[in-house]
Amino acid sequence: MQHQLDKRTIIVDTDPGQDDAIALLFALAAADRLEVRAITVVAGNVPVDRAARNALVVRDWADCPEIPVYAGCPRPLVRDLTTAESVHGKSGLDGVHLHEPHAGLAAGHAVDFLINALRSSPEGSITLCLIGPSTNFAAALIQAPDVARRIREIVMMGGCYFTRGNVTPVAEFNVYVDPHAANLVFQSGIPLTVLPLDVTHKALTTPVRIEKFRQLGNRCGSAIAQILTSYGRHDIENFGVEGGPLHDPCVIGYLLDPSLFLGRRVNVVVETQSELTLGETVVDWNGLTKRAINAFWINDIDADGFYSLLTKTVARLP
Repeated sequence: MQHQLDKRTIIVDTDPGQDDAIALLFALAAADRLEVRAITVVAGNVPVDRAARNALVVRDWADCPEIPVYAGCPRPLVRDLTTAESVHGKSGLDGVHLHEPHAGLAAGHAVDFLINALRSSPEGSITLCLIGPSTNFAAALIQAPDVARRIREIVMMGGCYFTRGNVTPVAEFNVYVDPHAANLVFQSGIPLTVLPLDVTHKALTTPVRIEKFRQLGNRCGSAIAQILTSYGRHDIENFGVEGGPLHDPCVIGYLLDPSLFLGRRVNVVVETQSELTLGETVVDWNGLTKRAINAFWINDIDADGFYSLLTKTVARLP
């Protein structure tokens, strides 16, 4: 069935981040199915300058110098920045050697790029992959609400409902860093698919899965194996699981093979007022509030199928 699925033009908005780096490699490797128009970078896992440098390094690994990388917002819309160096290391890409990027960033700000790129695209033509805090896109939407109709779908990694939070008891990191931006995305009316912790915590790295990347024998497979060996430690120590959940690559996996995922169309609102539950994604799973459906919330995955697809796809890279 794969060959019947159409090719999508995507923009990846990201804060690399170890799992972000793997998601970028996944997307760049799937050039037959995904046309990566650009990579836009936001502050999140690490400050924006470090995240942007990491995106350039990953682009070099994949040997895709033609993909522009734009640096964007250095902090959330309203709050101060919360980062995650404790998980991803000081560089954001712990566990692997980082070279000096071969080329620099594209000129201009990521938000301006998003507005201009979307305005110059046909209606419903761009898929936006939000795999960091949603600040860049929210800022674009505030400045240029007309860009919403150019978007075919937003596919977002963020939030949690059945699984508890990974940064507070109730909040997932990407949403917690900029809950106001995330809520704006949920209320935008744009078709939205969400891959929350509910599903990413079912996509755990294991020694066997990591070894398969190492055995690919290519530069990118080796980098992924090194990153994952470092990355899993935090979750194994903190959550008592067998390996680290591979959050952001699930977004690319969903685009390439949605049959690996199951979910439900629901209403989601992000809590922005309460100190105690800030960033909680309030999911009306059983339709109790009668609020309008605004998201397709994924809650299950064929993990073996997902890892097989990821490994097979990145095998194409240098």
